[in-house]
Amino acid sequence: MAITLLSNPTVLNARRHMETTHRAYSDASERLASGKRINKSGDDAAGLAISTVMEGKTRSIQQARRNAQEALSLMQVAEGGMNEAGNLLIRLRELAIQASSDTIGEKERTMLELENKQIKAEIDRLADATEYFGTPLLNGQGKEFTFQIGPDNTEANRLTYSTSNLDLRASTLGVDGIDLSDAESALDSLGAIDNALTQMNIPRSEVGAMQSRFNSIVNNLFIYEENLSQARSRIVDADIAQETAKAVQASVLQRAGAAVIAQANTMPSLALKLLE
Repeated sequence: MAITLLSNPTVLNARRHMETTHRAYSDASERLASGKRINKSGDDAAGLAISTVMEGKTRSIQQARRNAQEALSLMQVAEGGMNEAGNLLIRLRELAIQASSDTIGEKERTMLELENKQIKAEIDRLADATEYFGTPLLNGQGKEFTFQIGPDNTEANRLTYSTSNLDLRASTLGVDGIDLSDAESALDSLGAIDNALTQMNIPRSEVGAMQSRFNSIVNNLFIYEENLSQARSRIVDADIAQETAKAVQASVLQRAGAAVIAQANTMPSLALKLLE
């Protein structure tokens, strides 16, 4: 190789390799710092596009799961009111059995009738007061709820349920006319109370079935989110062991390149030796 003063090919070559190793070190450091293999579109344009779509769907699944959990809460509110209405009817039947016996006097019957009226009033109050964010649930004036329980705009990702058939008012249950003021009326009321309990079991079963369904939906969305997150991780997340090895290798090459440049910079001094 010729000895020249105006150019130093060795230094230029070493500098080019140092720039390459510097980029490799910067890329590895960025991936280690962020934990991501793809930090910009230049890293993997196709992978970034796919991962962005997958991230959008993952976050949509998370919101759909919260929607399902809120729908489950609505069903639990309705069931809570129905449970209490059932307890009131059971108590009313107990009073009817007590009032149908001649072992109590007129004063006791009067007290039983007072409790009977309060129970019927409480059934009506409970039906009107049980609501979810201002929407009544148990007085027959509910609405059809639509729940978005999936990440896409398809019928399979929506679920509807109408609470308009949930009517637990005393008049609807047929217990508003119950009279416990005498034994004969008390005995006649047993059939109406039993019919009311049977009538309540149908919507109560529906609400219980919906709760089971929403629990299944929530579990399925958890699995869906987990699998989709793992798929996205394989595309986006950095392999820490691999990136660490690349960073160490690039760091060693940088130091070696610096040493080579330092050594190559002494080449022009040989020309001075010749001139001497």
